[in-house]
Amino acid sequence: MLGASRGSLNHQGEALEARRSSDGFDGLAAELFAVADLLGREQQLRNALADSGQPAAAREALVREVIGARTSALATDVVADVVADRWSQEDDIVLAIEELGCQAAFAVADANGQLDATEEEIFRFGRAIDVSSTLQMALTDPASSAATKAAIVRDLLAGRGTAATELVLAFVVGHLHGRRIDAVIEHLCDLAARQRERVVAEVRVARPLDDDQARRLADVLSRLKGRTVRLNVAVDESVLGGVYVKVGDEVIDGTVAAKLEQARRVVLG
Repeated sequence: MLGASRGSLNHQGEALEARRSSDGFDGLAAELFAVADLLGREQQLRNALADSGQPAAAREALVREVIGARTSALATDVVADVVADRWSQEDDIVLAIEELGCQAAFAVADANGQLDATEEEIFRFGRAIDVSSTLQMALTDPASSAATKAAIVRDLLAGRGTAATELVLAFVVGHLHGRRIDAVIEHLCDLAARQRERVVAEVRVARPLDDDQARRLADVLSRLKGRTVRLNVAVDESVLGGVYVKVGDEVIDGTVAAKLEQARRVVLG
């Protein structure tokens, strides 16, 4: 991807990361892959969604009308956000949705403690392709359907890989878009490695943070975690003041409400 598409993909990746706590996120990757497959096959629909001459609201409405009936509200929202963004070429929309599907799968693997295993399995799968011309031909044969190639992947993994490994590889081998399969596998490894570097902090405050406050909080948390931390900030008046931060299972509760509760317990105890 070049130009506007690269910036849009980065923006959509950050937006997807902020949705990790949403209901239905565990099944999002499979839904995004299904949408990407549909758009890849339906050129008229793809053209309509990529038509920058139409208002973004009109393109979003088309997504909700056509795709909303097939997918969850979360998947529909993600796709609607994608088509409302700026893309250099219409095919970039399909590639973006596919990459977001991979990111979602890796995020779930990360949450389940399986990201390292997933990355290693994808790497080893790539090595198996490198040393087997027969396997490489089978997975790149234009006469074979995506379903046939997916079946080959599942047979090779034979249930020994993580759910994310099987889901991602089964999809991408049938949707190479003219790319070399070794380059696609390498890109998947890069995406998995990038996912490991992502940390999202859930932040609750009584009033919105300004840019400087958000930057300083993110810097402090990044130093504590040893990785770049992105903030997902929610305004919650019940905290009264201060800040509540949750990073994974770790909670830092510096809110006024928490301090008042502690004081109440001391008085009553």
